[in-house]
Amino acid sequence: MASYRIAAPDEYLAITGMGIKNVKITKAAWVWPFQRCVRFNVQPHDYAMNLQAMTKEKLQFLLPVVFTIGPDVNQRGANTRGGFHEQELHPDGDSSQPGEDHGPNDHRREDRGDSLMKYAMLLADSGNNSSKGPKDHQFLEGIVKGIIEGETRVLVSSMTMEEIFSEREVFKRRIFRNIKSELDQFGLKIYNSNVKELKDAPNSIYFESLSRKAHEGATNQARIDVAEAQLLGNVGESQRKGEQEREIAKIHAETAVQKTERDIERAQAEAVLATRKAELNCDVEIARISATRKTEAQDEELKKEVQFKRGAAEMERLRATDVVKASITREAKQQAADAKAYEIEAEAKANFEKQKQLTEAGVYKTKVDTDAAAYKTKADAEAWSYAAVRNADANLQKKLKEAEGTAAMAEAYAKMSQAFGGPAGLLQYMMIEKGTYVELAKANAEAVRGMAPKITVWNTGADAGSDAGSGGPGGAANQSSIATMRNIYQMLPPLMTTINEQTGITLPEWQFGRMAEDASEMERGKTQPSGKP
Repeated sequence: MASYRIAAPDEYLAITGMGIKNVKITKAAWVWPFQRCVRFNVQPHDYAMNLQAMTKEKLQFLLPVVFTIGPDVNQRGANTRGGFHEQELHPDGDSSQPGEDHGPNDHRREDRGDSLMKYAMLLADSGNNSSKGPKDHQFLEGIVKGIIEGETRVLVSSMTMEEIFSEREVFKRRIFRNIKSELDQFGLKIYNSNVKELKDAPNSIYFESLSRKAHEGATNQARIDVAEAQLLGNVGESQRKGEQEREIAKIHAETAVQKTERDIERAQAEAVLATRKAELNCDVEIARISATRKTEAQDEELKKEVQFKRGAAEMERLRATDVVKASITREAKQQAADAKAYEIEAEAKANFEKQKQLTEAGVYKTKVDTDAAAYKTKADAEAWSYAAVRNADANLQKKLKEAEGTAAMAEAYAKMSQAFGGPAGLLQYMMIEKGTYVELAKANAEAVRGMAPKITVWNTGADAGSDAGSGGPGGAANQSSIATMRNIYQMLPPLMTTINEQTGITLPEWQFGRMAEDASEMERGKTQPSGKP
């Protein structure tokens, strides 16, 4: 029967079963039949440890640490969509509704960075269904303490005691980083880390000795600081008195100097004022004289302008008289020129009309000739095109007939090939029918005509004139072996001699040369006795 489950503020629900391919992490959901829902707590826990470690110099000490570790509820990865809503994480890492299938090839990570998914799987490995049981907490504590102890010891073994003391912050950050990277695979997060003061390991007084040394050093340094402070006080008091007297004398001297400077500045200001007054009086006088001279100059300019205007008026009067006379003369000449231009224009128009008529006649004649030539060219082109089409059709019919003939010939050759037992038999038949073998023989004879090859034949067997051996089975076998060895021995010299005679290759001067001489002497010895009675 279905039921609606709601998790507490510090809890989450892990649901598996029908319709869910892996695990669904949510705060509230309906739990249907054939589904299983388990609550798990996400509150962080404190893990206090007193680690015994060894530095790079083989010094052992106790390192008290306290870590606050819990599930990372903020890193939900691909298991959420729009906040902490009810979602399902499929094997391919995508969020989807129950029942959706992304295919058989989805083989990506199951958790896709979802810390709660990792944490839920870690609790499932503990073998306890109740997330609040003591066994579950013991299982988780064992894993966390093992990670903290292992990473801390590895880090301490690579550092010296001086580095641990002088770089406490660096040491703490490195421990935090190493442990965090290991806890991420279980979906856990470090909320707080605290590394306390180092302590001596059993049977060790290293830190006690350092503390005593520091205490004695601080005491001695304090006594030195007190003495130095008293010295500085006495010296400083004397220095302050001397500085006070020097400052007072300095102030009096500066006051006198400043008074003198003020007097000088006042005298300079009065001199500047007098000079400025003189300059202003001079400027006023110069301005008055300049104004008088300017007035006189303007009067002269006005008089000059009046005379100029009078001259211009007289010139205009005289010019008007001459212009009237010239205008009368120009009009008379203009009338005569207009009459002459009219006559020339009438004659030009007559010539233009005549030339235009002649040009139009020539253009008409040229057009008629052009139309005739174009008609003739068009007719010739049509005739050539018709002839080309007929020739192309004829060639096409010819090619088709040749192709049909070739196909028929190929079909006949195929039947002949079957009749003669295959392509090889057909080829031999055609070469015999067309006289190919005769032609080849003639060509070979023509090729070797005129050649004078030298052929050497020698016989090293029983017919060479030697005795076959004595009678008897045993003797015959013995003589046969000896004859075989002798034949091989006799064959080599003539063979080398023949190679030398036919190819010109000179053999090396070693046993074969002597063998050839011995063979020649042996042949001469055999031929001489055969001629005697």
